[in-house]
Amino acid sequence: MPPEYFPALVPFALGVFALQGFLMAVDEFWFHRRRDLPRWERLGHPLDTLTVLIPIFLAVRFPFAAPWAPAFVALALFSCVFVTKDEWVHARYSPPAEQWIHALLFILHPLLLMAVFLLWRAGHTGWLVAQTCVVTAFLTWQILYWNGPWAPSLRNTR
Repeated sequence: MPPEYFPALVPFALGVFALQGFLMAVDEFWFHRRRDLPRWERLGHPLDTLTVLIPIFLAVRFPFAAPWAPAFVALALFSCVFVTKDEWVHARYSPPAEQWIHALLFILHPLLLMAVFLLWRAGHTGWLVAQTCVVTAFLTWQILYWNGPWAPSLRNTR
């Protein structure tokens, strides 16, 4: 990537990371606590997060070169499709405001992965290490909070 793109790349990526993180926090800490979170969601959401973590980890761990760059693109495309898997069910169980948050997250999802790809390509892997830590912490939260022995009592386990 030519050096003239570097000044705008980091603010773009950080803006996408911050907005996506904010919307995920609203979804997780507002909407999910206001309604029952059925088993399929308690298991599916960590899987969604895992499909984001894997390409980010790949970018941190391996150089931007073949076969890693094409593998990243394949994983990113898979993640973009995978995270939509529950929306037909969410339509029945989620309020319209939560569905709107999901729509915004679906718009940001490929932008986030594109930002990771561009940071990786530009060699800004320090930001990717930080993002890997944040996504890993969120995944751990999702697994332990919603599926651990102290998980909130759920009236409906659809």
